[in-house]
Amino acid sequence: MIYILTDEIRTGKTTALLEWVSGRAGVDGLLCPDDDNGKRYFLKIKSKEGFKLEADFETEAIINIGSFKFLQSAFKKANDYIIKVAEERAFQYLVIDEIGKLELKKEGLHVSAERLISTFISDKKQHVILVVRDYLLDSILQHYDISEYQLISKSDLTKNSFA
Repeated sequence: MIYILTDEIRTGKTTALLEWVSGRAGVDGLLCPDDDNGKRYFLKIKSKEGFKLEADFETEAIINIGSFKFLQSAFKKANDYIIKVAEERAFQYLVIDEIGKLELKKEGLHVSAERLISTFISDKKQHVILVVRDYLLDSILQHYDISEYQLISKSDLTKNSFA
């Protein structure tokens, strides 16, 4: 099953997921919170290991999106990690935070999202949770041909009422 957590930009989607996964078994994937300096990074849910996403210097291979400068190497590492976790199938929920403008251009987490969505769209035991900004929802659904899904909200996470 594909669950989609959607809301407006900067409304606490990642924070709600951080709270939801805390101490919960059977969840893996990547979250994309801000660090203490306001820089985005990837956080492996199961191991709680983080790795840098935002570039510090222009000399690094980067992808520009809005005011953000993301490391191409971080997306490679993130895609590889998500695909590895999916292949091992040792989870009930696999989170991808987030699917957005880059993925619509077949960049960012597109490789892993494309593979996971097609693999788990009809799975009743293992689920993928995608984080998508509200204004991109229709474009993401069309881009990845997602016809079977359930929208969830931050309050659904708090109440654990979606599964």
